Amino acid sequence: MLATITITKVSKRVSVRRSTITRSPLLLLIFFLASLQITMPLSAQTLGRVEQVTVHANSLEGNLNGDSADRSVFVYLPPSYDSNPDKRYPVVILLHGYGLHAERWMTLFNIEAGLNTAMTGNGGGVGTGARAQEMIVVNPDCYNFFDGCFYSSSVANGDWETFIADELVAYIDTNYRTIAQRESRGLGGHSMGGYGTLRIGMKRPDVFSVLYPLSAAAMFEAGAPDTGLAAAEVLTTREAIAALRYPNKSTMARAAAWSANPQNPPLFVDLPVTGGVEHAGIQALWLANSILPLLGQYTHNLRRYTAIQFDVGLADGLLVQNQQLDAAMTQAAIPHTFVTYEGDHNNKIAERIETTVIPFFSTYLKFE
Repeated sequence: MLATITITKVSKRVSVRRSTITRSPLLLLIFFLASLQITMPLSAQTLGRVEQVTVHANSLEGNLNGDSADRSVFVYLPPSYDSNPDKRYPVVILLHGYGLHAERWMTLFNIEAGLNTAMTGNGGGVGTGARAQEMIVVNPDCYNFFDGCFYSSSVANGDWETFIADELVAYIDTNYRTIAQRESRGLGGHSMGGYGTLRIGMKRPDVFSVLYPLSAAAMFEAGAPDTGLAAAEVLTTREAIAALRYPNKSTMARAAAWSANPQNPPLFVDLPVTGGVEHAGIQALWLANSILPLLGQYTHNLRRYTAIQFDVGLADGLLVQNQQLDAAMTQAAIPHTFVTYEGDHNNKIAERIETTVIPFFSTYLKFE
């Protein structure tokens, strides 16, 4: 659980018996230090903390899903944030994967502990020793009616691209001590969040300067018959959608992100395949929103980045797609680093964020 969401300040008050402290100055010092150690744990002095805030998104108002435009956001503040009020920090926005609330993303991959360990060498992460400079890390919640927004812009979901790159960035810069410039701002994410990192990153090099997608999804999708939704014709109510599970619901989520149709209630989506029939026009929309086709449109933008790295586990079902992305970026002469490691889609993500992703941002973002 996120113990630091509700913040309890550690008292600095030390209670001692006057009869003890008047007898010996040395004894007083010893007793004071012992009491200080008890009432002020080391972790309270050296670790960062997480705040949960609500950010209103004008860009998400009026979405046809009926999802709230008030979004939960978890903000990690580094260890020296409270004790050094004159210091400003770079910002990294991390985008969670499909099917998760941001709170579940934080706990599933032990984000807070990993950030603490990366920046202090302490805090309960998987590694040892500090690897990164201090930074603010922002984790927005994009869970919606279809279990994930795919960080895209549509009438069904709302304009998630604008929310992440403009409204969320502006909120963080206004309410926290950031270094408010693109050179000090990074974007990363896992799976659906890796897709969002690439999609938004391609379009907004004016906002971000460093990218790190992990196990990015949706490289080249046309909504073929094997997309996981075999009986779309029976899904005619919101109750039927709410009862769906992955991967069927993911198909609906992508349709809401890439082929929304305000004239098709009550779900307001068009599917690329229904009743075994493929719809070429809808499939074309899905392809147009896939990363590999987008790459050719935004090659120049991606070349503007200070650094891009992405990775995938060798046992991950998305391995081939990420290898294809590596080949396409190499062919387009987009500077980047591609890394593979022993692992599947989820089992090494906590370790990767702590030991690789955050240190990567620490290396390439601009600090004061």
